Amino acid sequence: MKAVVVTDRNAGTAGMTLSEQPDPHASENDVIVRVHASGFTTGELTWPATWADRAGRDRTPSVPGHELSGVVAGLGYGTTGLTVGQRVFGFVDWTRNGSLAELVAVEARNLAPLPADIDHGTAASLPISGLTAWQGLFEHADLRTGQTILVHGAAGGVGSFVTQLARERGAYVIGTGRGRHRETVLELGAHEFVDLGSDGLDEVGPVDVVFDIFGGDIAKRSAPLVRPGGILVSVAEPVAETPEQGRGIFFVVEPDRTQLVEIAERVRTGRLRSIIGQTVTLGDAPAAFNATSHPTGRTIVQVVS
Repeated sequence: MKAVVVTDRNAGTAGMTLSEQPDPHASENDVIVRVHASGFTTGELTWPATWADRAGRDRTPSVPGHELSGVVAGLGYGTTGLTVGQRVFGFVDWTRNGSLAELVAVEARNLAPLPADIDHGTAASLPISGLTAWQGLFEHADLRTGQTILVHGAAGGVGSFVTQLARERGAYVIGTGRGRHRETVLELGAHEFVDLGSDGLDEVGPVDVVFDIFGGDIAKRSAPLVRPGGILVSVAEPVAETPEQGRGIFFVVEPDRTQLVEIAERVRTGRLRSIIGQTVTLGDAPAAFNATSHPTGRTIVQVVS
């Protein structure tokens, strides 16, 4: 099969190439997926899990990318709940070779059936960003109707889903970002927009929930905005400054088939939309990974045209 691989962690994206690789093997409870579209996170080459398996053993050359949509091409021993030829989407464990490839081995529990009326490109943009938003809002923050939430990076991959899901839940949503994202964030359902380049956060608050994707100074400035009993949820880094009378939590997204089904249903019925900035071929994926500027929205790799 063809796959994008990185062979030198010190070279970073400069060491990324498209090459022929052995087809993946389906272990017990695995699924082999013929990838139609995939997504990636530009910072993933800095993650220790990109270079080692669960036992800490080196696994270079490594195939990046962890989101995918495609068709089941094979089943490992003991795999149930999915069938060969079925359309699926989901994400690959952090410590396994990823989805920038024609074929990928995935744990069956990480995949969900893909409705026929959702295209593969859209589906590939959903798993990590969608599940991160869902779990942050409903498992960790326990967002409820009538609460106020401050969503940082509200036009981004995670933030756009947080904004839409929070508005659907009945929360009052304040989105942040760069000035050029104002219209997008308001169209997604935010009640207010704060330009982090020119507006201050001092006039915001109090809020029940802060959903932070930046960490650093933004997170520190956001902590005092949380009202007593509220929470600051971060996906960027462990919370350095906990709200004085609230809580702070950092989490890493986990696979969940039931939640993926919920997300897909909202996309299918028009209640949730993904912002896709550009679509590139598998051969162009290294250049997209190396891009110094990025369009608004996700970059999707179309593996099968």
